[in-house]
Amino acid sequence: MIRSLFLVSSVIALAACSNATDAPIDVEAPKIEAANVIGAVEMNVDGILPDGAQVENLGGSFGWSEGPVWIAEDNRLLFTDVPGNTIWSFKDGEGLTEYLKPSGHALPVPDHISSAGANGLIRLSENEIILPDHGNRGVYAMNLSTKEKRLIVEKFEGKQFNSPNDAVLHETGILFFTDPPYGLKGQDESEFKEIPFNGVYALSPNGDVTLIDDSLTRPNGIILSPDQKTLYVANSDPKQNLWKAYSVAEDGTVGNGRLLLDATADLEAGEVGLADGMAIDTEGRIYATGPGGVIVISPEGERLGLIRTGKRIANVTFGGENGDVLYMTSHDILARVQTSVKGFGF
Repeated sequence: MIRSLFLVSSVIALAACSNATDAPIDVEAPKIEAANVIGAVEMNVDGILPDGAQVENLGGSFGWSEGPVWIAEDNRLLFTDVPGNTIWSFKDGEGLTEYLKPSGHALPVPDHISSAGANGLIRLSENEIILPDHGNRGVYAMNLSTKEKRLIVEKFEGKQFNSPNDAVLHETGILFFTDPPYGLKGQDESEFKEIPFNGVYALSPNGDVTLIDDSLTRPNGIILSPDQKTLYVANSDPKQNLWKAYSVAEDGTVGNGRLLLDATADLEAGEVGLADGMAIDTEGRIYATGPGGVIVISPEGERLGLIRTGKRIANVTFGGENGDVLYMTSHDILARVQTSVKGFGF
């Protein structure tokens, strides 16, 4: 079920800085060429974004961009193109460059796999990132220096996962991840789907896999609050387009979930986009991709703002030298916007 999972103490210590708070950063919105502006801010709460903030198109022509992770040591963003089976890199001064291909299943890809690439990326340690891999139907770690991958987990109770999608690391070393059926042709109807539900899981450092929730139809984005006491999970179903919040004990045990925000009515009103990946700032505000763009949500589930991206959007992460730039994998492009707050962990 599991081959190895080594956690670096510095990463756990970083995640444990759960009570850090920062005052709003006094920054100005950068001037962006009009041709590169693809979105604007609506319902903005003072202090989250600087006046005049605009969404900047950084380019690309991807099948579906996903899973951004900031590599601070190199001031570089890595992200995936899932159907393109590629990890891409973005760095100011370099632009977009291909980082790794294939990111998931190597050629030839089995006929029953609809999406062969890696999806959400997160930091595991100083030298590794986590890759939930649609094509190989497992969770992998990749060495940033050698780009070699190693399998972490691929089965639950002896059955192959559907297509692991997104993950987050708890300070105890527990890895929480989601497993929708997106990587399988036919999804829930695929004859190769071994697990009858689409689950949210916890992987302990000793290799045990625990099912957290099997009731979500399309579990997708997943993230922890700064104090590590709440786990947020997105459900990307047009009929149940919502986010849930689960209590987390000090030992990483997860309790029952509660509804955080239901955005199903947004789709009915004509907005485009499903509940998907998330980022979180030092004050615990959630930046959730969904209908219309990035919805800023309070820990209590109140809508605080909308960053309208102009495109369907899959995922977000904070980056930049000061942790105050929100990068957005927005359908076929990469985008970003300057913020007045810092992402958690910076």
